[in-house]
Amino acid sequence: MSHYQHILLAVDLSDESLKVAERAASIAQLSNAKLSLVHTIEPINFAYGGDIPMDLTAIQEQLDEHAHKKVAEFSSKYNIEEANQHIVVGLPQNEIHRLAKELQVDLVVVGSHGRHGLSLLLGSTSNGVLHGAECDILAVRVGND
Repeated sequence: MSHYQHILLAVDLSDESLKVAERAASIAQLSNAKLSLVHTIEPINFAYGGDIPMDLTAIQEQLDEHAHKKVAEFSSKYNIEEANQHIVVGLPQNEIHRLAKELQVDLVVVGSHGRHGLSLLLGSTSNGVLHGAECDILAVRVGND
């Protein structure tokens, strides 16, 4: 079995992210791999379809500032260096694919709610990350079992 060299942990910073991070950290430790973290912020204009006729820059900057603080706190629990903490703006699956390729990671670890039926067809971040990835993906089941 080959060992991973660089693992990318993708988190939304919810309480469920802790379970995903524990799994990624343990694999990184066993493989003696570098561990990086990515948190994606969807732009406010995505949420509102760009239909709000006002400047949302200040609100977006506050969200970015809050995310940096939360990512630093979260990363400290897993000894992820600041240089390996990435906060990106965009659609999560697109940004995770882009960053994984840019950083040349060989494993991406994401959380999955294990959706079935209609919600699976509608998609989820973990499903989006799985399709189109150029490296291994580990989807850690989170939420209600």
